[in-house]
Order: sequence, then C-alpha cells, then structure tokens
Amino acid sequence: MTLLLVSHPSCALHETGPGHPERRRRHKAVARALEADLGVPVERVEAPAVDREAILRVHAKEHVAQVYSAAPERGLARLDPDTFMGPHSLEAAEHAAGGAVHAVDRVVDGSASQAFCNVRPPGHHAERNRVMGFCLFNNVAVAAAHALDHHGLSRVAIVDFDVHHGNGTEDIFRDDDRVLFCSSFQHPLYPNSGADTKSFHIKNVPLPAGTDGAAWRPAVAEAWFDTLAEWRPEMLFFSAGFDAHLEDPLANLALVEDDYTWITSEVRRVTDAHTGGRVVSMLEGGYNLDALGRSAYAHVRALGEPPSA
Repeated sequence: MTLLLVSHPSCALHETGPGHPERRRRHKAVARALEADLGVPVERVEAPAVDREAILRVHAKEHVAQVYSAAPERGLARLDPDTFMGPHSLEAAEHAAGGAVHAVDRVVDGSASQAFCNVRPPGHHAERNRVMGFCLFNNVAVAAAHALDHHGLSRVAIVDFDVHHGNGTEDIFRDDDRVLFCSSFQHPLYPNSGADTKSFHIKNVPLPAGTDGAAWRPAVAEAWFDTLAEWRPEMLFFSAGFDAHLEDPLANLALVEDDYTWITSEVRRVTDAHTGGRVVSMLEGGYNLDALGRSAYAHVRALGEPPSA
C-alpha cells in the first residue's frame, strides 16, 4: 500500500500578484507539512504535463484556447477579477491537470493505493467555458473524467469540502449522472451558487457563517453518507480545500484539523467497499499558511490509513 504524493516545481512559480491570497507560499507550506511521517509508505513524483485531450473532456475548446492565448511572456495577465496568469502559470496549470491524470492512472493500475496532488492553480471554480476564482482548468473534473472515459469506470464520487461552492465541478457534471458530487460551503459567500441546486446526483450543503465542526459533521453525514454508500462509486475524489478552517482569512467557518481527519476517514469508511480504497485528492483552497499545512497533513495522513470499521 503506497500513498502517492504528486507535485511539480512549476506549481510554486505560478504568480498571482502582490497581496493575492492564492500565493506561491501555499505550495511550499503544504510540501513542508507533508515531509513529516505520514504513517505509510510514500512515493513522491513530479506531475507530467497534461495531454490536451484530457482537458477537452471537461472544458470547451474556446475555454482552453482562452487560457493558452492569455499566457504572458512577462508580467501578469488578468483573466477575471480574481484570476491571474504569470509567465509560469500555463506550465503550472498543465502540470496540475497532468498530475490529476497521472494520479488516476497510478491508483487505477494499483501501483499506488491513494494519491494527493499538491498542485496549483486550484481548479474547482473553473467551469466548462469560464475561468473563475483563481482557477484555470478544473483539475478534479479532469481526473474524474479521465477515470470514466479513459479507464472505463461507470460511477465516481467527488467530495468537495472547500469553504466555497465547487461551482465549476457542478457546472461540468450537472448533466452527467455517472458523477455524484457532494459539496459543503459557507452561504452566502463567493461564488454565491449551489444553495438552490436540486439533483439526485448533486448533494450540496450550504452552511451559515460561524458553523463549526460540531454542526458541520452531522450536516454532511446526513446529506452525503447514505447516498455515497448507495452510489457504489468505483473511485473517490476529494476537492480538498482547507479554507473552512477557523484560522482562514477568506471565510467564516470554524473547522479544525480533526474535522479534516474525520471527513476523510468517514467518507472512505462508507465508500471503500466499492472503490477498493481508490482515492485521488486534489488541493483546492486554504490561505492561512500554518492552518493550511496542518490541515493538509491531517487529510493526507487519513488518506493513507485504513478507514475505521
């Protein structure tokens, strides 16, 4: 049983401008935290660049063309009010999505049991035809679509516990009933979506500001766990954003590291019989560097542990 850690040096070079919360130091904070003992054998690999075909499974040609044409040779290009590209950003985005694909390949072929991708730019706000919210390509969507369309899986589940609604992932898979999408998020809060979604395969949990783990745990358990078990997913994906943490500056939920351990272990507990333990997790948000590192460690350590009975 090997836990795969996927990253690439370009992810630390993606620039977003002075004062931007999605800054380069996030990558280093997570990498440093994951240098500690994770309790299981670990393999660290550099993410390959993505094949354009894998991106086009989830993004329109126009979207991909926009990202590639916007990449600057110097300085910063602004693609939306919050989303920027620097000279290394396209390379980082290619390796972030490529890392997602590589992680799926390794977990499906059995050479790794679970995988975590410490990559940036993040992805879950990128819609089929829209750059948004720090995100260029939707990495977790690329991973899930690769599992379905390249490896021939029939059903997958994506669990997104970032403090912001995974609007891009919902947009991409809204009409794809092979994908169960579960998202918890503060509401109202950017991007101000998801609270009214009605779908048998999209399970959103909007939460008021101030929600802590004692309230969050039963809310997501009630909304997700029976459906996850009934879905019988053949592979599990996490959109692992840690900005719902009590110390995070961008929102007002109050989760702590133990909550990330709990959700990782509990979702695995209700899905492992069907997934065979196959899990790929993609880094999303988290903007207090200390809390980000501690939370990522808690989540990744729980990824590699056998789930509780």
